[in-house]
Amino acid sequence: MRRSQRVVVIGGGPNGLSSAVALAQSGFRVELHEANPQIGGGAATQELTLPGFRHDVCSAVHPMGVTSPFFRTLPLSEHGLHWIQPPILMAHPFDDGTAAVLLRSTADTSSSLGADDGPAYRRLMDPFVRHWPDVIEDALAPPLRIPGHPFLMARLGLHGLPPAKWLAERTFRSDRARAFFLGIAAHVLLPMETAPSAAFGLMLALAGHGAGWPIPAGGSQSISDALASILRARGGEVFVGSPVRSLHAFEDAGAIVMDLTPWQILKVEGTRFPKHYRKRLQAYRYGPGVFKMDWALAGPIPWRALECRKAGTIHLGAGSKEIVESAAAAWYCRPDPDPFIILAQPSLFDNSRCPAGRHTAWAYCHVPNGSTEDKTETIEKKIERFAPGFRELILGRHTMNTRQLEAHNENLVGGDINGGVQDIEQFLFRPAARLDPYSTPDNRLFICSAATPPGGAVHGMCGYHAARSVTRHLR
Repeated sequence: MRRSQRVVVIGGGPNGLSSAVALAQSGFRVELHEANPQIGGGAATQELTLPGFRHDVCSAVHPMGVTSPFFRTLPLSEHGLHWIQPPILMAHPFDDGTAAVLLRSTADTSSSLGADDGPAYRRLMDPFVRHWPDVIEDALAPPLRIPGHPFLMARLGLHGLPPAKWLAERTFRSDRARAFFLGIAAHVLLPMETAPSAAFGLMLALAGHGAGWPIPAGGSQSISDALASILRARGGEVFVGSPVRSLHAFEDAGAIVMDLTPWQILKVEGTRFPKHYRKRLQAYRYGPGVFKMDWALAGPIPWRALECRKAGTIHLGAGSKEIVESAAAAWYCRPDPDPFIILAQPSLFDNSRCPAGRHTAWAYCHVPNGSTEDKTETIEKKIERFAPGFRELILGRHTMNTRQLEAHNENLVGGDINGGVQDIEQFLFRPAARLDPYSTPDNRLFICSAATPPGGAVHGMCGYHAARSVTRHLR
């Protein structure tokens, strides 16, 4: 392997940046091309509402980022990334004015679920919390490999492979505890009756207990900027406003790594692939999208449940039936008059997000892929249900439907923020069934987007594993 060999990375999202950093660490001459005027992709921050109010365009809260095995090896704090842990990681309010809460301690979390279900929650979580570093190392590894801790992962699989609704009903007696767990699982954009939705509920809850649900100081852009800074320090080059519509300009590169999902790959250079592989990429499935909102606020959201006023993330879905029906509505393209909502309020803990005395909030609900329905009234009405007086605080708002999200970032096909469906088939074999899912039939082309294992979330592991694949092939 020639250490000065040129490698080109297309796409400056977290996975493209991570792949570029890992390749630069291995001694390659790396250049990264990002189509937008700023790097970041799903981890970007902009003034979307009013001057001085900084909002996360896509991702906002990062349980998988703070615990990422690759990120933990990088000097991110030396390059400007600082994590902020809210005192309450997540609060799930109910109509009676109380809330269940996710805290670092499983004991404290379980006490908010009630006497009947608190012990059951600890029995479910504690065996994995005690071994969290081992769990996350294996969970974010490539598929089709022997895990480093096979018995631990087999036990996790017994709980995680079933549907989330099944696990919630089998584990908990009260609807309060079931709604709490299903709200966490609903981040995956799968129906709650579909496997392996339980796995995502378990992993996100365990991440909270093992590492927290933090926000980055200054916004998610701080993650991208820190990665880009490390890349430059390693001799890599970053080109923004540099869209790549063809790969012909990079014929002299030893490898090209694409932070693109299958449909974008086919647009760029699908003709390089044999027919059978093109058909697999064409058949790749994207999941529901999201309708996303940001607000500039005159003050903090006046939640009735006091726990919500100290939480970084809020889940708005009063009962388990409501959450299950909302997830199914987005999947099966049904009307959803009362959607489950995920909300973040970063300015409570990070005063760099807005002018003094003001606040920001960020929220989304799930909608069918490609939906252009405006959910503004529905979302604000639901927030008002748990926080009377919320609307009176609104100074400015910004909305993005699925098409607008895709226009901002082409990887968000139809508004799918997870890079494609993560059911059993596409969880194990994404984007196509190959022993090395990061490679392609063209031995110079590689994929590092969330359409590769381990899938969506800002953890950089898709990029890291793709970089290792490149290194093996170029030896």
